Amino acid sequence: MGFLDKAKAAAEQAASKANEAVGDVQTKRELSKAYGELGEKAFGLADSGAITHPDLDGDVARIRELQAKLEEEDAPAADEAPAPAPEAPAAPAEAAPAADAAPAGGSGAA
Repeated sequence: MGFLDKAKAAAEQAASKANEAVGDVQTKRELSKAYGELGEKAFGLADSGAITHPDLDGDVARIRELQAKLEEEDAPAADEAPAPAPEAPAAPAEAAPAADAAPAGGSGAA
């Protein structure tokens, strides 16, 4: 029984360490989320002029550039997206009835 007791104790210790690791990961994820939320608020305040600091200027400018880039990329994609959509359903719709009609007609004639 000594061996089994040692194995059980080792398994319990491993499970405890794993639970601690999971807790640490969750806490780090929450911290990262809190930093992100703070950053968004700080950007909004800096962008509106409510707060100013030379250390923020570069980051605010970078975020504005990235937002502008996304807006530029979204505009052409919106114009191009509707064109391929009608083509895709038309091809399968034409192929499906032809395939269904041939076996049905062949079975009815036989």
